[in-house]
Amino acid sequence: MINFASDNYSGVHPRIMQALAAANEGCACAYGDDTYTADADAAFKALFGDNIASYIMVNGTGANVLGLAALMRPYHAVVCSAMAHINVDETGAPENVLGSKLLTVESNDGKLTPSDVEQLLFAKGVVHHSQPKVISITQSTEYGAVYTPEEVKALGEFAREHDMFLHMDGARIANAAAALNVDVASFTRDAGVHVLSFGGTKNGMMFGEAVVFFDPALAEGFEYLRKQNLQLLSKMRFASCQFKELLRDGLWLETARHSNAMAKRLAEGLADVPGVKVCNKVDVNSVFAIISPEHQKALHKQFAFYEWDESTHEVRLVCSFNTTEQEVDSFIATAKTICA
Repeated sequence: MINFASDNYSGVHPRIMQALAAANEGCACAYGDDTYTADADAAFKALFGDNIASYIMVNGTGANVLGLAALMRPYHAVVCSAMAHINVDETGAPENVLGSKLLTVESNDGKLTPSDVEQLLFAKGVVHHSQPKVISITQSTEYGAVYTPEEVKALGEFAREHDMFLHMDGARIANAAAALNVDVASFTRDAGVHVLSFGGTKNGMMFGEAVVFFDPALAEGFEYLRKQNLQLLSKMRFASCQFKELLRDGLWLETARHSNAMAKRLAEGLADVPGVKVCNKVDVNSVFAIISPEHQKALHKQFAFYEWDESTHEVRLVCSFNTTEQEVDSFIATAKTICA
């Protein structure tokens, strides 16, 4: 079965696996008091500057939820896209753990604008309503759209004007950085993001995400919050060594550029297939296309992928660091045979 279902389906990048094997030699202090974690922290500082605080986490849900927790009290609310991962795919974890409400905005591509957020600010100062405190955006979005630095900056300025914070879910931040071809700090730290979830698992790591605070004062007590909420790894070196290797000499961007390129190759090839309609502008590593149920069933015999919208029969096809041109071309050739 050839994988176009998710970048989570893919294995571990060979260099990351080598880093894990190297970290397995000998002993190291537990709970992050090791040289690998210090090196990972230094790697994040090289990306974003010295005035940050970074924390290694077990998974993306933990990174998102606790990143938000650092910015909120239970009576606060998070404004996010209706298709945001924190709203759709985290089993209510933000609301369960935070005790706070998510206020959602409909969007075709998963992107928010200041005007989207502004329509929910009528609740500010009204004791009967959850108080909007955090804007959470996903970069790149669940629909494969990318925020430009200017778009993030507009949201960052809006957040500050309204005494709010800006959180970024960067599960696929590498794909966004590769697509934009700009310094990652330009659409995070410099654009007004307060807290970032920095993804690793979808980009070739075995496991591990990070929470990056662009104002260390916001991270006060976060080490206790992380422990209390089950996200403190005892053998931290095995997550930290992966980030150290991923961020070394641009590997994180190399892998993302490849997965983005494979998705563009896939979209371009499917554009010529009469029974397939590509629905999105392909900037990152996902292609959304409408394929009839009977054609989906036939394709599923060789390829793994998900139906994104059952009502329209729109599917999502995701490319990874290890997707090959041959796999992409095989899907296109099979679709031409089945869907034409």
